[in-house]
Amino acid sequence: MRSDQREPAIGISGLHKSFGAHDVLKGIGLEVAAGEVLALIGPSGSGKSTLLRCINLLTIPDAGRITVGQQTIDFDGRRTKLPGDRRLARFRASTGMVFQHFNLFSHMTALQNVMEGPVTVLRTGKARAADEARALLDKVGMLDRADAYPDQLSGGQKQRVAIARALAMKPDVMLLDEATSALDPELVGEVLGVIRGLAKEGMTMVLVTHEIGFARDVANVVVFMRDGRVVESGPPGRLIDSPREEATRAFLARYGPATHAS
Repeated sequence: MRSDQREPAIGISGLHKSFGAHDVLKGIGLEVAAGEVLALIGPSGSGKSTLLRCINLLTIPDAGRITVGQQTIDFDGRRTKLPGDRRLARFRASTGMVFQHFNLFSHMTALQNVMEGPVTVLRTGKARAADEARALLDKVGMLDRADAYPDQLSGGQKQRVAIARALAMKPDVMLLDEATSALDPELVGEVLGVIRGLAKEGMTMVLVTHEIGFARDVANVVVFMRDGRVVESGPPGRLIDSPREEATRAFLARYGPATHAS
């Protein structure tokens, strides 16, 4: 559970984002402590994925403040001035992003995909990058497929390589956007197992998931979002078993006994 003695790894306040006339995020505020796992749940279109993309600035917020570790960026509509390329790169490098659809380089092997970021961004020597990449592939159970290309891998294997690739940048936090939603059901468990292992090691994570039972099992805090707002948040046992808001109860009712799965 959350400890007040732990430094926040992520802080978000007053975050707004619109696309044209559509308000996607409407004043989001939340905090994630170092070593904590925060799970975002809610219906499609509630702004969960946009929030993740704002945290590492793949999407630029219209207003609000984002802090990751010791780095803070304020946004104030059209007056926002983004940091220079180097500071922006450092900010993004502090967050590892794992997407629904893997986004691996198709012309590179699993090993080369994991090496690419450290070599090109962190300027790590190739020999050292290769050693570290093999260790990470071993960590996610993919060392035996190090020389395989993405089209030779299953969806679950691709996602495990994608997780290793994100870890290779030595991020302070990991952001996972529906990491299992594109997988066949029989492949979901192998990816959830890797994420569960990272949580046990104390990796700070924010994950968007529709796997309610998994969120209950692995998260320290669950946040329910709807229509671009945080409706309620709390420990998973409390929020999932005894939600206080009617909108949360209605959403979780769709999952029935699955909400209690591990």
